Amino acid sequence: MRKTRPWLRVLIGAALALVLVFFMFPVIWMFLTSFKTQNQVFSVPPVLIPPQEQWNFSNYIAALSPQPEGSGGLTAVRDSLIVSLSTAIVSVGVGSLAAYSLARYRIGGQQFSFWILSTRMFPPVATAIPLFLIFSQLKLIDTYWALIIANTIFNLPFAIWLLKGFIEDLPIELEESALIDGSSVLGAFWRITLPLIGPGLVTALLFTFVFTWNEFMFALLFTRRAVKPLTVMISSLAGGHEILWAQIAASGVVAIIPGILLVIFLQRYIVRGLTMGALKD
Repeated sequence: MRKTRPWLRVLIGAALALVLVFFMFPVIWMFLTSFKTQNQVFSVPPVLIPPQEQWNFSNYIAALSPQPEGSGGLTAVRDSLIVSLSTAIVSVGVGSLAAYSLARYRIGGQQFSFWILSTRMFPPVATAIPLFLIFSQLKLIDTYWALIIANTIFNLPFAIWLLKGFIEDLPIELEESALIDGSSVLGAFWRITLPLIGPGLVTALLFTFVFTWNEFMFALLFTRRAVKPLTVMISSLAGGHEILWAQIAASGVVAIIPGILLVIFLQRYIVRGLTMGALKD
C-alpha cells in the first residue's frame, strides 16, 4: 500500500481542523460569552475574547445559585439528573427484556419491532394534552414521576430497537448451552446475554440519558415549582424585558458537561457498541 505523502497528511489535517472549528464555533462562542459582562455581550464591534483581567465568573455563580422561589441552580441540575438517570435505567432495563423477546421469540411477527420504532417518530406534542390530563387525574403534575413516565414512553422504543439488533447478533447456541446445563431462560438471559451485549446497553443508556437531559417540552408542561429541570431553568432567563445572555451561556456550559463526561468515560464501550455487528462472516 502506498504511503500518504507528508504534505497531503498536513493538508488533510488542516482541512479537518477547519471543519472542527467551524462546527465547534457555537460551543466556543457560548463558552467565551459565559465569561462576559452584559455590556460586553452587546458591545459593537463584538468582543470575541474578554480581556484576561475582565473575565466575569459571576455568571456561573448566578447560574448555580438557587432562584428566589428555591428552584434553579444546582437544584435544576439535580432535577435533570434524577429524571434523566431514572428514565435511562428504566428504558434500558425494560427495553432489554422486550428486545430479547422480539429477537428470540419473534413476538408480534417480523414487522412488530419496526412498529415499535415508528412510535418513536410520533410527535411528542400530539400526546401532551392526553398525558397532562392523565397526570392531573393521578396528581403527578410537578413530580419526578410525570417526567420519568413521559420520557420513558418515548425513549423505550428506541432502546428496544437498538438492543434487539445486539441480541440478534449473538449466537443463540450460547443460550441453548446454558439451557442444556440446567439454567432457566431468565437465568441464561441474565448470565449470558446481558454481559455479552454490555456495549449495547451502555450505548442505549447514553442515548436515552442525552435525549431526556435535552428534553424541554414535557419538562415545561408537567412541572411548576417543586421540580424544574435545567432546560426549563435556562429558558426562564429570557424574560420579557431582558435576556441574560451571559447567564444563559454559563448555564449552557453547565448543561453540556454531563454529556461530555459520559462520552469521555464510556467512549470505549460506545465505540464497541456502535460498531458491534458491523462485520459479518
